[in-house]
Amino acid sequence: MNIVDLNAQPREEWRSGVLTRMRVSAANGGTQLCLFEQWCEPGHGAPTHLHAVEEVLHVLEGEADVWIDDRHAKLASGQLMIVPAGRRHGFANCGSTTLHIQSTLAAPVFEAAYDDKRETSRRWLPRSG
Repeated sequence: MNIVDLNAQPREEWRSGVLTRMRVSAANGGTQLCLFEQWCEPGHGAPTHLHAVEEVLHVLEGEADVWIDDRHAKLASGQLMIVPAGRRHGFANCGSTTLHIQSTLAAPVFEAAYDDKRETSRRWLPRSG
C-alpha cells in the first residue's frame, strides 16, 4: 500500500506567479498517472505547450482562460477541460484571486514540449535505486 501525505509534499515555484505541488507521479510510486495542483496569481498560468498523452485541467477555485490551439474558453470552479494528446494548449488566471487548478496526465512522468525552450520539459522522474 502506497500512501502519500500531501501535507508533506512541498510546493515548488515552476515559474513566476505559479506554485506547484505534485500529488502522484513516478517519483512517489505512480505508474500510469501524473497528478498535480497549481496555484496561479492573476495573469499567470501555463504557457502554450503540448504532451504526448491526454490531460485533464480541473479548476478547483478561481477562473481560467484555457485554450487548445487558437480556441479559448473560460473555466470556473468545478469545471474541467479534456486536452487531447498532441494538442497545443495552455491556461492563464483571468480572475482577480488565486487560481487553484489540478492537472492529470495519462503518464507517470510530466513531459511537455513548450514553445518557450527555457521551460523545464521533464519533471517527477522515477526514484533511482
